[in-house]
Amino acid sequence: MVMGQDTQPPKEDGANLPERVSGDEPLLAARVHRPSDLMRLLAGLLGIGLVIAVAAFAHGTTSGLEQDINKGAGGAPDVFVKIAGLVSSIAVLLVPVAFAIERLIKRDGLRIADGVLAAVLAHGVTLATDLWVAESAPSTIQEALTQPASGGGLTDPVHNYLAPVIAYMTAVGMARRPRWRVSLWAVLLLDAFTMLVAGYTTALSIVLTVLIGWTVAYGTLYAVGSPNVRPTGQTLLAGLRRVGFKPVTALRAEGVPDASDTGDRGRRYIVTLETGPPLDVTVVDREQQAHGFFYRVWRRITLRTITTRRSIVSLRQALEQEALLAYAAIAAGANAPKLIATSELGPDAVMLVYEHIGGRSLDSLDDEEITDELVRGAWRQVRALQSRRIAHRRLAGDAILVDRSGRVVLTDLRGGEIAAGDLILRMDIAQLLTTLGLRVGAERAVAAAVEVLGPDSVADCLPLLQPIALSRSTRATLRRLARERSQREREAVLAASAAAKHERELAKAAAAADRTADRAAEGSVAAGAKAGSKAEKKADRKAEKRALDTALDEAREEDLLAQIRRQVLLIRPQAPVEPVRLERIKPRTLVSMIAGAVAAYFLLSQIASTPMSTVRDADWWWVTAAVLFSAISYLAAAMSLLGFVPERVGFWRTVVAQVAGSFVKIVAPAAVGGVALNTRFLQRSGVRPGLAVASVGASQLFGLGAHILLLLLFGYLTGTEKSRSFTPSRTVIAGLLTVAVIVLVVTAIPFMRKFVSTRLRSLFAGVVPRMLDVLQRPMKLLTGIGGMLLLTGAFVFCLDASIRAFGHGNYAVSYASVAVVFLAGNALGSAAPTPGGIGAVEGALIAGLVTFAHLPIEVATPAVLLYRLLTLWLPVLPGWICFNWLSKRGDL
Repeated sequence: MVMGQDTQPPKEDGANLPERVSGDEPLLAARVHRPSDLMRLLAGLLGIGLVIAVAAFAHGTTSGLEQDINKGAGGAPDVFVKIAGLVSSIAVLLVPVAFAIERLIKRDGLRIADGVLAAVLAHGVTLATDLWVAESAPSTIQEALTQPASGGGLTDPVHNYLAPVIAYMTAVGMARRPRWRVSLWAVLLLDAFTMLVAGYTTALSIVLTVLIGWTVAYGTLYAVGSPNVRPTGQTLLAGLRRVGFKPVTALRAEGVPDASDTGDRGRRYIVTLETGPPLDVTVVDREQQAHGFFYRVWRRITLRTITTRRSIVSLRQALEQEALLAYAAIAAGANAPKLIATSELGPDAVMLVYEHIGGRSLDSLDDEEITDELVRGAWRQVRALQSRRIAHRRLAGDAILVDRSGRVVLTDLRGGEIAAGDLILRMDIAQLLTTLGLRVGAERAVAAAVEVLGPDSVADCLPLLQPIALSRSTRATLRRLARERSQREREAVLAASAAAKHERELAKAAAAADRTADRAAEGSVAAGAKAGSKAEKKADRKAEKRALDTALDEAREEDLLAQIRRQVLLIRPQAPVEPVRLERIKPRTLVSMIAGAVAAYFLLSQIASTPMSTVRDADWWWVTAAVLFSAISYLAAAMSLLGFVPERVGFWRTVVAQVAGSFVKIVAPAAVGGVALNTRFLQRSGVRPGLAVASVGASQLFGLGAHILLLLLFGYLTGTEKSRSFTPSRTVIAGLLTVAVIVLVVTAIPFMRKFVSTRLRSLFAGVVPRMLDVLQRPMKLLTGIGGMLLLTGAFVFCLDASIRAFGHGNYAVSYASVAVVFLAGNALGSAAPTPGGIGAVEGALIAGLVTFAHLPIEVATPAVLLYRLLTLWLPVLPGWICFNWLSKRGDL
């Protein structure tokens, strides 16, 4: 898109230069949603929460602070306090009005409208806060935020005029104008001081008022957007004139990558001059710099510090970093754009002026244009950078430019580093191997790298050849190729299956014709025909499975990273291949930590509220019974697993494996650890891998069905046990309706439907054929069903015994109610991301016993803690011993 073009011939009169040079930025959004506004909104909400927490839990500290303030200000003359209060109350309203008039004169009415909207919203928030503190807040919060009023009652917790003024001031941007900022803050501080001295408010009330106004302002700005301050074409051309250039036209560079990946790389322009070659100009502004902010923050949190750069840099830092990298790259002998000028474009943008390089990026070249010499040229540029310890950090296809003479030039150096460490330099090699491998294949990319860098340097990058170490665009490309590869494999398997089925049908038809002819000639018995039919069906199943396995093996394709590793290992067989751990923390771990912290807070508060006398007075006979039921659960778990394994597996070794699962369950999510351990145990017991997975999947599928049916059954019984009719309770009906609505929502939304179906398909793959094998052995099926029911019963009786140990017979809870509470709590624990469902199970069981079974919390809390101690924590040490024993025996 052309920013501007002069249709008039150049004139010699320099005075007419501004008139004949024009430039207009392509249509930009009038408003932008800045991530910085969202971050300030979140910080404000956090500050408000901290103030309320201090008011609730540190009332003594706040009272002492108020006493110190009153004592220190007690000597101030009363006349001075009254005059200061009068002046400040008038000025706090006049200053914003004066600023509004000034903005309207300068035709900046939209900014004033933003401020008025923020002020109105802040006023509403203050009214709601005042109402909450007066009627619903705890007494400690009320005392910390209010003072007794002279006419009776209490003062306002949040000042209804001060918070809107602060919101208005923040939204209109007065903080960016020093004189207005100083005058307004002086007035606000004077007003707050007079209110504190006069006893009209408290220190926490003032802080809360400021935070509410500040938070509402940034919430409003993020919701409606801030005025776009990106420099226009006229600003760019004027900036070029200030540094001595005479621009004529400016053309926006095409093919700019998506900003979500490029982050703060800026906008590119090709500028033609009155005399001399054209220029490449990069403009970086605050809005462009904000793109990808949250992604960069997330990468900095989850990856180790040595592999990530700063996520927040100022415009000045970005300018200096790119200039430094440009000079350093040229000094190292690499082909890089030559930086010839830099300049600010106002307070919110900078520009970098380079010599123009005519050429195309690697991404825009056709495959046949990428020659071996070009690939070697790219590696030579990397070798030049690394000879001076310079890392590029983003060697994607759009950062590799090929000029008209075929020379390779490296661009986009802003994200690079000087004096880089070995790890980051090896990441550059891994990135370029992947980038070139996507275009020319793994063999050519590796061969060129070895020729230029040497086999040792290429081999050292293998531990870094993992998706997390690559750029965002490269990872997206690899995921897309993986989806296409998987689709091709599925299509090949389906085609092979259809062809094999067609062949079997033809063979079956021919065999049937032969049998018919034989029967006509010799006669046959119906039982013999039936036996032959069963044998044929079994043979058909085996033939179909062999055909599918063969087709899958033939259609399976190696991914690009595996191909690169294989090519490198052909050259250096002893090269290290173990991936370097680059992730500091994984998303699942982060969620588990947050959930664990919440659960720990909940449990500790419940334990602290439980008197020690309750524990001392426990009925130890019922505690012993709970221990016995907990032990029975491992026998039941072994039965429920072996019932779905037609092969012969030792019963007591299976029991030991279930005890070992108690250790695995505490270090992995409950729904994952047990499945992995049982699958591994069956494989080491002689069951083929596919059949082992199918057996565990069948056990899980049947357990899920039994869990749902038992929950519905006991839920129905709890609604009928206190009445003569068999009408279920309203709670059960509401629960069923809720489940039905959730199922409908999941099945109605394509994304959620695909997610659930994919997970279920992968979990229960091969289950149906395995179930058919089990159905042919009634004793096995009876063992599995009995084990499932016994397992549920053991846990229910363990929880019931724990309740009776602390209830002393004073609270009658039916077995049906206990079963409903257990089944619901266990379902939540399986869905929770924390190991063993820590936190989720305890909270669900305590809440269920209190609300559903009507137990007092003084009984429900120790009962649940005893139940979890017996079923989760105490078996950890025996589970660890059994896990090590089975591992040494080769059973795991």
